[in-house]
Amino acid sequence: MGQTTIMASPGAQPSAVVALWRDRLSRPMSLVHRGLGLADGGLAPVLELAIRLYLAQIFWISGLLKISNWQNALQLAEHEYPVHWLAPETAAVLGVGIELICPVLLAFGLATRLAVMPMIALSLVIQFAYLELPEHLLWAILLGWFLVRGAGPLSLDRLIGRAVLESALPGRRLATRGLAWLDAGVAPIYQLFLRLWMAEIFWTSGQTKIASWETTIQLFAEEYRVPLLPPELAATLATATELAVPVLLTVGLATRFAALPLMVMTLVIQFTYLDKAEHWLWLMALGLIALRGPGPLSLDRLIDRGLRQLFPELDGKPAFALAGLPRVVVVGAGFGGLTVARSLARTRAQVTVIDRRNYHLFQPLLYQVATASLSPADIATPIREVLREQFNTRVLLGRVTGVDTARQEVLLGERRVPYDYLVLATGARHAYFGKDEWEAVAPGIKKIDDATAMRGRILSAFERAEAAEDPVERAQLLTFVLVGVGPTGVELAGAIAELARLGMDKDFRNFDPADARVILVQSGARVLPSFPQSLSASAQRQLESLGVEVRLDSCVEHIDEMGVIVSGERIAAGTVLWSACVMASPAAKWLKAKADRSGRVEVAADFAVPGLSNVFVIGDTASAKDAAGTALPGLEPAAKQAGAHVARTIARRIAGQPAPAPFRYRNMGSMATIGHLENLWR
Repeated sequence: MGQTTIMASPGAQPSAVVALWRDRLSRPMSLVHRGLGLADGGLAPVLELAIRLYLAQIFWISGLLKISNWQNALQLAEHEYPVHWLAPETAAVLGVGIELICPVLLAFGLATRLAVMPMIALSLVIQFAYLELPEHLLWAILLGWFLVRGAGPLSLDRLIGRAVLESALPGRRLATRGLAWLDAGVAPIYQLFLRLWMAEIFWTSGQTKIASWETTIQLFAEEYRVPLLPPELAATLATATELAVPVLLTVGLATRFAALPLMVMTLVIQFTYLDKAEHWLWLMALGLIALRGPGPLSLDRLIDRGLRQLFPELDGKPAFALAGLPRVVVVGAGFGGLTVARSLARTRAQVTVIDRRNYHLFQPLLYQVATASLSPADIATPIREVLREQFNTRVLLGRVTGVDTARQEVLLGERRVPYDYLVLATGARHAYFGKDEWEAVAPGIKKIDDATAMRGRILSAFERAEAAEDPVERAQLLTFVLVGVGPTGVELAGAIAELARLGMDKDFRNFDPADARVILVQSGARVLPSFPQSLSASAQRQLESLGVEVRLDSCVEHIDEMGVIVSGERIAAGTVLWSACVMASPAAKWLKAKADRSGRVEVAADFAVPGLSNVFVIGDTASAKDAAGTALPGLEPAAKQAGAHVARTIARRIAGQPAPAPFRYRNMGSMATIGHLENLWR
């Protein structure tokens, strides 16, 4: 098979020294990049919402106070803070209107840019026509942020804005161009202005301190003492910070980190020396700088461009050539397989993920799709979307038909995919104790198609019961038999019973959906046999409280279109569902490896197949034990932990390093959900 070379950048390769340092710094730079992404995409929206609410309540309370005593408000507008170009009544009405309406819009983030404009104007009028205070200007500055940047993600504007701009409303094109102009033209200038404003505040304070150093020392010794620090040291640190950091803010160098000591200093001033409202406004402005960054007009942006050329992975591009690197093939994009692939993101290897479907499925919630509680899209994510930013990984859609271990190739029909390391995470399928003909009348649930087909069977049973005139036929249609009392069977039985009794109580006219029978059959002595006895008993009580008939120590002898025979008794049922037993995929046959009774490959402690040290099997396909001799359960945490361990093993082998510590399973507990409210866990 031909190889495709993906280079870091065109032209000559970097020198060995540059490449060495780039490799050493690659991971720290990636971590910093992710941290900045978290600040900008995760924390900044929360801060912006907090600032909106803070400013909104200031204006809202002022408006409420005025309207509660209107005569006093008119008197103040005429004598205390008259606006010479407006009549007192007009000024009072405008002011109260702005203070009552605009803060509500600002708090919800609705028409935010329009709402803040009169609030900015009112702040400036208060500052220059009535009372000059620093916080009035800071109100205007923070409100200006929302004028040029918008309300942020946590707002109604973000929720409905795109739909409005894409609608046929008049003026939408002009609005789109105006917003683009604000974002590209005004916002960078405003971010520079905000940095300069905050830098000037602290720079002036530092200049004042150093101009009269003896007085500064005395003040730190007597008036605003800092706990745990001698006055001389506290004064030196404060002055150095106020002189050095504003320079960084001004030029936009290490801006996010430079804002942090100023925030700490502000908190110290607030809580140890002088409690003033403007300090909280300083914190908000500095927080915006720290979380949103300095903007395009900064040295940081120039440095960022250089770093992205040196570390292309910051843009999701290859940092090294892939040709000639070890080839890791992962078959199966379930929990285990995806964990392997994602854990190898920074490994010098070509990673290929093969799956017969193009989505990753959260299988534990399939039963909710089957009972119409969730949409398939709610539990399925495209594999390519998950691995989109992983430059050393490709995804192939196909059904694996075998493995040629001699030639180290995975077979996809006529196609062959070579590997140096192979990870099989192909999961399990339903097993019918040798009665494969039962599958046609008692389907299981392992994939989206199973869930949607099962949903169709369940809902169709109720629809056919509505049309049925024969009571016996209707009773048969409303009888649901589930075979198997593991988590899937228990959850599915509870969901069907809840759907019939609560979800459909007013939907039908010829029968009461609560009359539906849900029968859970188990050959063993209790439900959820892998759970502790107390939780098993609790689960049975909860099922029975929902109307589920639990039949234990009962053996299914026959299944056909008319129902089931359980321990010699025929139960007429229109719907029979299977959740009893699973069997591993044919991986053991592909590898000609030893397998247990369920077809799972018996693997070594590191999940390698005996005799095939470069082939690993994980998840439901493997019969494995950890270093303590504990058999691994067929659960998501076990598959993910095994996948992470295998990825570490492969990465260390590629790097020529010793193997990782022996695998030890960390039991995260088990859970089964009965209905929407009752949970069991361990």
